Amino acid sequence: MIRIDARGMRCPWPAIRLARALRDHAGPVEIAADDPRAPAELASAAAAIGAGLQVVSDGLFRVDR
Repeated sequence: MIRIDARGMRCPWPAIRLARALRDHAGPVEIAADDPRAPAELASAAAAIGAGLQVVSDGLFRVDR
């Protein structure tokens, strides 16, 4: 599993980091992001590869393929 700490980054950077990890790695990805726009941006990045975004906890998200 890949873990990304994108706390303190403003969108679209968390989504860009997620998209890069999804492109480069085959396994699940967890990302911590605290930008208020992050959930929507991360969901879009996950949907672009046909995956869904799960909310693990406040500010922590997971994409499984």
